[in-house]
Amino acid sequence: MVYLCASIIYFKLYKMKIFIFLLLSLLSFQLLQAQDKEYIQSVNQWHQMRIDYLKKPDGWLNLEGLFWLQKGRNSFGSASNANCHYENKDFPALLGSFIYEGDSVIWENGKTEAITINNVKTGLSQSYKVFDAQGQASEMDWEQFNWVVIKREDKVGIRFRNLKAKTLLSFTDIERFPIQSKWHIKAKLVQPVQDFLMITNVLGQTVSSKNAGKLLFEIEGKSFSLDVIDENGPTLFIVFADQSSGKTTYGAGRFIDIPKPDKDGNTEIDFNNAYNPPCAFTPFATCPLPPKQNRLPISIEAGEKNYGHH
Repeated sequence: MVYLCASIIYFKLYKMKIFIFLLLSLLSFQLLQAQDKEYIQSVNQWHQMRIDYLKKPDGWLNLEGLFWLQKGRNSFGSASNANCHYENKDFPALLGSFIYEGDSVIWENGKTEAITINNVKTGLSQSYKVFDAQGQASEMDWEQFNWVVIKREDKVGIRFRNLKAKTLLSFTDIERFPIQSKWHIKAKLVQPVQDFLMITNVLGQTVSSKNAGKLLFEIEGKSFSLDVIDENGPTLFIVFADQSSGKTTYGAGRFIDIPKPDKDGNTEIDFNNAYNPPCAFTPFATCPLPPKQNRLPISIEAGEKNYGHH
């Protein structure tokens, strides 16, 4: 009888342990589900902010021109003989001229139209300095068109926007890979050996960028690294390519931002937030290309896919 009672008690305790185990497993599963849902939501929120930025007046979807200036006078308009030729029936044949002298650019209005400079209306046939030796550039507008002088090493040009561009009005979204938490990876940033990284852009210019260090991480048990750029912002910046580049993702690589590390170098990299460079959307951008050491020998099927226009 005693043996029978002990057996019953043992069986009840065993059932209780099974119940507790199943309950804890269920709670753990529900917690993981909640965490995954919260994580997916955070990535989607980041993506929406990215879409909203692309559609802004200073985003990348409205670019319709990049005109490199020659020394001296550069006429600007829709006329076929304009030095800076913008083909658009709604644009004046000759709006005015850019006069590139020394390290400065002067804008000179034409005889029939006057532009706005830094929200101030200008006068017909009048001249105004719009770019100086310190790189200070004025914002210029006419109707829905906006432009500014930019400098890229030894080249000075005009970045031109149409705030009603077809590329902007027809844009809806960017196709992405499914969000997977496995691409959200712990990483360690080690001190750089050299102070600067040499990065080449699509113009063929090689420029030095501040080296933040080398990011070390693992994917499926294999070790990888990426060189990181410090742009003096709240995050650090990486230009990378992988085996998906030119196939399902943009051929010239993608960008990704990572948090600055703690005092021990600990940080993370989330490939779900890998995004296309401006050159994926427009031929009028000047993008950095991934250095050789940042071309990963695996396929990163996470983040944005190729937009498909350039």
